[in-house]
Amino acid sequence: MLCNKCGAFFGDEAAPVPVFCHKCDDQVYDKATASGVYENALAAEIIGLKSTPHLGKRLKSVINAAIKHSDLPGTDLIIPIPLSKLRLIERGFNQAEIIANECSRVTGIPVDASSLARRLHTPMHRVGMDQKARELTVIKAFEVLRPKLIDGKNILLVDDVFTSGATSSYCAKVLKKNGSRKVNVFTVARAILH
Repeated sequence: MLCNKCGAFFGDEAAPVPVFCHKCDDQVYDKATASGVYENALAAEIIGLKSTPHLGKRLKSVINAAIKHSDLPGTDLIIPIPLSKLRLIERGFNQAEIIANECSRVTGIPVDASSLARRLHTPMHRVGMDQKARELTVIKAFEVLRPKLIDGKNILLVDDVFTSGATSSYCAKVLKKNGSRKVNVFTVARAILH
C-alpha cells in the first residue's frame, strides 16, 4: 500500500481506496512515483550513475517497466531536476537528464533540460538530513528560464532518488508559478524515511 500522492510505503496489503500519508499534503507536485526502493542493487546502480553517465541494461529495464506502468496521460514535457553549474562542472553530466532521456525514449514525450535551472549551489542532501534541513537547502534554489515553453503544460519532473520530496516540491512550485498546469514526479528510487 502506497500513499497516493508521494508514494510512501504503508505495508504489503492493498487498499480498496486511495490512501494518503498526509506528510506530503504541503508539497506542491501532484503525484510522485518511483521504480522501487532505494536499497541493495537499485541503490548501487544509482550510486554508479552519479559517476558514470551510462544506464546499464538492468537500470534501463527497471525504468522502462516503471514508466510503462505509470499513469502519464496528458504529459507534455519531461524535465530533469537540474544541477547547479558548479555540480555540473564537477560531475560532467546530470544523471537526472540521462534518466529523463530514457523516459523520453520509452514514451515519446520530449525532454526539456533548459527551461528549469538551479540558480543556487546547494549542499548535497544526505540520508541523515531531516525534512526541515532538506527544505532549507532548496528554498529559492530553482528558477524557470523559458516560461513560455512550460506555460499550460503538464510536466513530468525526473530525478534519481525521491527522499523527502523537498526538491521535487520546490521545482513543482516554481514550474506552476510560471504556468505549468500539472507536475508529476518520477524517480528511479524512493528512500524509506524512518
